Amino acid sequence: MTDDTFALLPDYRKQSPEVAARFQKIKEREVILRIENLTREFSTEQGTVTALRDIDFQAHRREFVCVIGPSGCGKSTFIRLLAGLDYPTAGRVLLDGIEVDGPGPDRGMVFQGYTLFPWLTVKRNVMFGLRMQGMGATQAEREALQWVELIGLDKYAESYPAQLSGGMKQRVAIARALAANPRILLMDEPFGALDAQTRGQMQSHLLQIWKHVDVTILFITHDLDEAIYLADRILVLKANPGEVNEIIEVPVPRPRSPEQFVSPEFLATRRRLEELIHPTAGRREERLPIFKLTQAGDEVE
Repeated sequence: MTDDTFALLPDYRKQSPEVAARFQKIKEREVILRIENLTREFSTEQGTVTALRDIDFQAHRREFVCVIGPSGCGKSTFIRLLAGLDYPTAGRVLLDGIEVDGPGPDRGMVFQGYTLFPWLTVKRNVMFGLRMQGMGATQAEREALQWVELIGLDKYAESYPAQLSGGMKQRVAIARALAANPRILLMDEPFGALDAQTRGQMQSHLLQIWKHVDVTILFITHDLDEAIYLADRILVLKANPGEVNEIIEVPVPRPRSPEQFVSPEFLATRRRLEELIHPTAGRREERLPIFKLTQAGDEVE
């Protein structure tokens, strides 16, 4: 894209009346997640390393939030703290006003890896959390089948993970996490291991599932297009230490579609994310040293 094209893009902060009305409705909903002065430090042989510092943020019911940032911004540490798999050095995480103190069924978790039980069928993988919560076998099976149908895998209910594609496995993982009826779904780069075509399909599947479920989603990604396509708001973190850089209200209307990837609102938001995460202004072009790798000593341009 040329500089002239960029000059024609709208301000990413400008919202159409439709988008502004949607954000107004979101802000009127109850706050589900509240993060206050969240800080995480680690002790190393070289001294104290601050992974996250003074993160303040809140998410509303049924909001879709993506978290993005450069390498070293602490995204993985951040989601572990929200999941209760790690503890902050300072600050706190509140879910429905209750401080997070360890893992709990009020938070569903989907990882990048396929964390399904290989010895259980699709149906029984989805049933697992329900049975662990004490639900009877008949009711758990009935609810699990509803979730399997929602993710479009009812024909594979009796199949095992080894018989599924990567995208299908992640759909099962999402259904298993949602079946326990969590207040928030935490997703740590869940589509990162998928090929581009399957990843696009999974993004669309996730939006369709979210449309039918009363859940807030916090989604970690390093993909700028994915963040814009999925999110209501994007939490952009700085690196070393991880701090809030900016919170962007995505100006792209819903429902989302792949055709919007070339819309002015989408491109303007992407340009802003590039500026925040990959700043180049004022940097000298870095050039790698050229090595003579052939016997003839020819340099490769």
